[in-house]
Amino acid sequence: MKNFGKVAVLFGGKSAEREVSLKSGAAVLAALQRSGVDAHAFDPAVENLQALRDEGYDRAFIALHGRYGEDGTVQGALELLGIPYTGSGVLASALGMDKWRTKLVWQAAGLPIPNYTLLDEHSDWEGVVKQLGLPLFVKPANEGSSVGISKVKASGELQQAYREAAKHDKLVIAESFVGGGEYTAAILGEQALPVIKIESVNEFYDYEAKYLRDDTRYLCPCGLTAEQEAEMQRLAKQAFALIGGQGWGRVDFLMSETGKPYLLEINTSPGMTDHSLVPMAARQAGISFEQLVVRVLERAHVG
Repeated sequence: MKNFGKVAVLFGGKSAEREVSLKSGAAVLAALQRSGVDAHAFDPAVENLQALRDEGYDRAFIALHGRYGEDGTVQGALELLGIPYTGSGVLASALGMDKWRTKLVWQAAGLPIPNYTLLDEHSDWEGVVKQLGLPLFVKPANEGSSVGISKVKASGELQQAYREAAKHDKLVIAESFVGGGEYTAAILGEQALPVIKIESVNEFYDYEAKYLRDDTRYLCPCGLTAEQEAEMQRLAKQAFALIGGQGWGRVDFLMSETGKPYLLEINTSPGMTDHSLVPMAARQAGISFEQLVVRVLERAHVG
């Protein structure tokens, strides 16, 4: 563990996901310290990143979520400082944070995604409903943790859902409902971890279901056939590779009623809280939380 040198765990930050990041970072920091790593807390919202070099840090574990932490911003700063960091590089981080441009890349490669369209203040609301059907989802393109997402069940709700999403991002997506279940597949190095099925008692897997409720169900084994799970893992690895993902990440899916998987979005800096999905999948694969964070840290890189 001494080979890692002095390690900064970057968490907190300035995004709408700050509270989640604080929980992720605290869990990662404690696990690294239990494993004998010389790890220290570092909040970029409080300290200037230049302090990483001034204070002699050798590596950075990025446990930031959302803007300024997951979107390529801090990755670029760390590259300028010459400090190896965990997770994907600048391009993949920026692309993965942008749900629309991620969809464009996956579309170009022929991967399955739900039908969608971009919204603005002048959108033909009735036309959007006709195109995508009801219910549908409206979401900001550059937020995570379900921030700003609405489920629209009547055409009269669509414009208000757009305005709610637009509070968080100028780019807003409307997306068809796919109702056969929600799944996620984590990536660790070259390995796709066991798939998890998510069952929420809420209307959808929203912020409350992700972080606050204790009755959200996570099924791992996920209940799919071996062939279906293998296909989802293959798609996850392909989708991750297409955006240039490195180190670790998580790819989320929706399943149709006929059993067809659709790529939903990608997370290049997944949550690591007690409700988070990557640690659950790792446990199913026989990897403890301490082993998981060390494996992620081993893959730290510059560029």
